[in-house]
Amino acid sequence: MEDILDTLKAIADAVVEAVGLIPGPEMGRDVEMGADGTPTLEVDKVAENTVLDFIIRNGVPLNVLSEEIGYVDNGFEETLVLDPIDGTSNAVAGVPMYTVSMAVGRERLSDIRAAYLRNVVTGESMWAEKGKGAFKDGRRMHVRELDEKSLFMMIYLGNDADPSAFELAKRVKSSRSYGCASLEMELVAEGSADGFYMNSERYSRAIRVVDIAASYLLLREAGGSVFDLNGDELDMPFNLETRSNFLAVSDPALFNLVMKKRTDDRSGSRVFGLVANPNVLNVGKYARRVVEALKGEKILFDKSAGEILGEPGMEICDMWVDVMITIGGDGTILRTLMNNSAPVVGINAGGVGFLAEVGVDYIEEGMERLRRGEYNIDERFKLDTSSNGEMYETAVNEAVVHTDSVAKIRQFKVYVDDKLATEVRADGIIVSTSTGSTGYAMSLGAPLVDPGVNCFVIVPMAAYKFASRPFIVPSDSKVTVECVLEKGCLLVIDGQAEHPIEGGAKVDFVRSSEKARFISFRQDFYSRVRDKLVNAI
Repeated sequence: MEDILDTLKAIADAVVEAVGLIPGPEMGRDVEMGADGTPTLEVDKVAENTVLDFIIRNGVPLNVLSEEIGYVDNGFEETLVLDPIDGTSNAVAGVPMYTVSMAVGRERLSDIRAAYLRNVVTGESMWAEKGKGAFKDGRRMHVRELDEKSLFMMIYLGNDADPSAFELAKRVKSSRSYGCASLEMELVAEGSADGFYMNSERYSRAIRVVDIAASYLLLREAGGSVFDLNGDELDMPFNLETRSNFLAVSDPALFNLVMKKRTDDRSGSRVFGLVANPNVLNVGKYARRVVEALKGEKILFDKSAGEILGEPGMEICDMWVDVMITIGGDGTILRTLMNNSAPVVGINAGGVGFLAEVGVDYIEEGMERLRRGEYNIDERFKLDTSSNGEMYETAVNEAVVHTDSVAKIRQFKVYVDDKLATEVRADGIIVSTSTGSTGYAMSLGAPLVDPGVNCFVIVPMAAYKFASRPFIVPSDSKVTVECVLEKGCLLVIDGQAEHPIEGGAKVDFVRSSEKARFISFRQDFYSRVRDKLVNAI
């Protein structure tokens, strides 16, 4: 192959020329649905077609992985990882911050050997080869030295941004959100910014490898680092299914500064939220005991708690609090976690209350421990559900696809990472998290799973064949349930939200980047199982 950077430069030249011929009003015209499940606009399709045409006409020995068309296997060892237009919304709006982004490697981020990034409007070009440094318009790039007092961060602040993104924006000296991940990471590489924080509450809106493949190598060659939010080096396979949140930094020391959580400091003033189930016996008495035990603290109330106590109430999703307290059972906890990302502690005024931490006899003791900050926060992964491009609520326990007619079974096909795993006739299919293994899944004979195990439990409901048993798959898998018959089904998420599903539709389930956070005082998982499931039944 001729010099790879010359090839990538020629491709970028062709894209800039082709995009420049599109009439302004046509840039944002919907053309088709892309391989990534999002609409393809005119500017995206023109740019992608230009690249594919260049590769064919010039016999470039590369496969292609692109945002719009997906994977094109041309029979070669290496792949061009392409985002034909990164920052499409900017392009349509006339904002001069969108790029053609290209990288060449074999299988994943860590083996990328060459990268090229072009700002389509300004013409600025950035490139890198593994082990040879990173350059912008011929000048070598290098990250800036870390100064904790004057941090300048690029931060994703879109509709699905995690609340921590807004908290970070308040903590640093200055921040920006440009809507073009490749350029935002490149600004870190050239020393204009200290880091780029990408944290989406929804897995479906987290970053894909095509978005950052080029800027990943640029930053690494400029002396920076890229981590996932657990602190591990980010490495993603070449596909469109895998997504990740991440932190790109000029200096690894910045990771701890950025990822410091508000809940780590429990000695200062905090805001508590109270959610009450109005159908619980004696709920008013329990609510008043909570308020009395937290006397002097700031408390916000959901509409039910407010009505019970004669205080102003608000929607759960609008309650910006440090700790959420629920009075009820597991359903109240799940409803709260579906609408708010704050850590939750449950007061069990319902039935088993497996997820609840505090019994009604220990309200005062529990609230005192909250005030003193004597607790742990247990993070659990959640489940994202989508069908035909529509995203539904995230689940803590499970999502269920079942018949919408009483006493009528349905036929389902279950796929794991697009491979057929089983085909069953049953009332429905449960896809459960490890947290949900002690809920609906358990009642149908599925195993109890330690919440520290990252897996999904797939459970047929009242299956026609005895051999149709529950099975467990890794939580980084994509699970797809196909409703085979042309008869309607119902999607139920955590028993709180219901959505009709048309016959013949497919429903996808993936691990969410959003976390459920439970406040824990003392009890481990196995003690909880013994106390609430074994001894209590």
